[in-house]
Amino acid sequence: MNPSRLSVLPESIVTRTTVLNTGEAEQKREEILRYFHKSFDLYESLFDCLANEEAFTTKASPLRHPLIFYFGHTAVFYINKLNAAKLIDERVDPALESSLAIGVDEMSWDDLNDNNYPWPTRDQVKDYRDKTRAIVDRFIRTCDVQLPVGWDDPLWMIMMGIEHERIHLETSSVLIRELPLSMVQAHELWGTICTSSGTAPDNELLPVTGGDISLGKSRQDPLYGWDLEYGTQTNTVADFKAGKFLVSNQEFLDFMQAGGYTTRRYWTDEGWGWIRYRHATHPVFWVSEGDSYRYRTMLEVIDMPWDWPVDVAYLEAKAFCNWKSEQTGTHIRMPTEAEWHALRNTVDTDQPYWDRAPGNINLEYYASSCPVNRHEFPGGFYDLIGNVWQWTETPVDAYEGFEVHPAYDDFSTPTFDGKHNIFKGGCWASTGNYAIKDARYAFRRHFYQHSGFRYIQAEPIPESKMNVYEKDDMVAQYIEFHYGDSYFGVPNFPVACIAEASSHWQGRKMQRALDIGCATGRSSFELARQYEHVDALDFSARLIQAPTALQASGIQRFALQDEGDLVTYKEVTIEELGYQDIKDKVSFMQGDACNLPEKFADYDMVFAGNLIDRLYDPALFLNLIKGRIRQGGLLVITSPYTWLEEFTDKDKRLGGFKADTGESYTTLDGLRETLAPEFQQLGTETDVPFVIRETRRKYQHSVAQLTVWEKV
Repeated sequence: MNPSRLSVLPESIVTRTTVLNTGEAEQKREEILRYFHKSFDLYESLFDCLANEEAFTTKASPLRHPLIFYFGHTAVFYINKLNAAKLIDERVDPALESSLAIGVDEMSWDDLNDNNYPWPTRDQVKDYRDKTRAIVDRFIRTCDVQLPVGWDDPLWMIMMGIEHERIHLETSSVLIRELPLSMVQAHELWGTICTSSGTAPDNELLPVTGGDISLGKSRQDPLYGWDLEYGTQTNTVADFKAGKFLVSNQEFLDFMQAGGYTTRRYWTDEGWGWIRYRHATHPVFWVSEGDSYRYRTMLEVIDMPWDWPVDVAYLEAKAFCNWKSEQTGTHIRMPTEAEWHALRNTVDTDQPYWDRAPGNINLEYYASSCPVNRHEFPGGFYDLIGNVWQWTETPVDAYEGFEVHPAYDDFSTPTFDGKHNIFKGGCWASTGNYAIKDARYAFRRHFYQHSGFRYIQAEPIPESKMNVYEKDDMVAQYIEFHYGDSYFGVPNFPVACIAEASSHWQGRKMQRALDIGCATGRSSFELARQYEHVDALDFSARLIQAPTALQASGIQRFALQDEGDLVTYKEVTIEELGYQDIKDKVSFMQGDACNLPEKFADYDMVFAGNLIDRLYDPALFLNLIKGRIRQGGLLVITSPYTWLEEFTDKDKRLGGFKADTGESYTTLDGLRETLAPEFQQLGTETDVPFVIRETRRKYQHSVAQLTVWEKV
């Protein structure tokens, strides 16, 4: 079938994301200027589908803002981001630039916000958009242009605004689709839907060859990208079988008629919670009429197109797969991100390079879905690109080498929480970056988009372990203290301590070491460079999650507080630290230094870093640890001797008080007395400074005393 004969949308609306590394600078300026205005016009045309002012201020979904927010949000984005990047120093309406700035991601049903906001009128927002258009137009015409356009360049910020608006073009069309019909009106573009439908084809599983699948792109890629698209990740994908077609409305009806929405065992716990909240009995865009169903497009209700793809949330797709597994006696699920790419890699074209979209995408065919057997791809599969988005089993996470774009630091990172799954492939309304192969978008699993799914037959997926950003201020401070930057010229404290102590190790046995009070584990890894095995214990399970994440996944992300609610996102990796070959020599466990199990014994060296003044009974610890060190072994202690009653009662302190004789009794005096006669001090005590960053402008600068003791 000739795809060019299927399109009913005008060619004039078709745009493709700009290639950023070709041509001349002034030519690129004109291309981006045209792209900006066409995007701005197309977005505003979508809101012409709303029939009245009430449609702008009514919540189409209880979990999202009304459409007036989104009408203004994309314009506000330009002004806020250009100001944040210090590319302009100009405001249009500070009140709107605050009220229409945030609150985009769909909420969970258990954090529902019922606040009523004083929304602006449509005319107020349109006036704002007109003024913003003029400012951005002037900026594009006058800013510096260099090729290639990279993510530090002024025009990258314009591309960010354009592609951001392209996202909301699609998500707003979903909200319009959820409004009552009385609030929408006919539109010559957005009402131009596919008019063919019929009996759905029988689905079948076709073979897919696996292999090593490389994901991610480099900064040299010629197309605009969001921060989570960059980096590298390689997955080994086993051969599998995949559905020839997307799941159609007809195929999904079989699940419903089998009690799909009322049978608990088909649903995950999260899915069943959503069912109980939503009282769902069928897909959201199905309209129940007695014993039959009709279908809601953006602007009308039509007879059910049984051969179109079903529009469902991930939770519904997962329940269908569980039912299908039970029916077939095989393991049916959705593909992972890498498995989807194994299918997509058979297609050798991409937007913006194709002459004609190979599938129902980029607004090159309809303002709706179309039959699942309309667009065929290599291998006998249909709709590898377009029609509806395809949910995957993969919770979104960053690739190795991920960096947050400083101008939009909350685009991706809030979704790295294990609650947002990736979908791929685009839908009929996906344009710009949304329509390219490398696009990575993730939504909450109960999110409604123009999204469906393709199922596959494959082995179960191992339970994923998300390496989310650590946002606990205390834990993040310790991660930075152990693995982050140095401040005010003060060397890394754990590294400096182990280096200082190692001068006493020559000629000694170096088999077993204990890092007691290891916190986030930098000293433990440093010890593993020289000792055959290291046990690392800390009383706080929260703290030792960081080094165990480094061991398990090779990466730990954290968010450092800058000021108020502002944070800097950072990450550390095992490879950058140089621990990849020794990381498994360390065993991290939770433990109480004053109540150590007997198995923690026979050590050649024990390191107690900044521990003793944080114990409820430091003398008990010292007397206990004496018996856990081999003859000739070492005990290394560091502490700033900051005795606080919240940790240690006054009568339990080792020093820092006046003795009965009236003389000052220091903690070093207490150490000598408590450790004798089993231990003698080696050398003299050493001062080791350290700095802990609390915020961008607040630091703790302290000095610990390091002492080394030998068991005689």
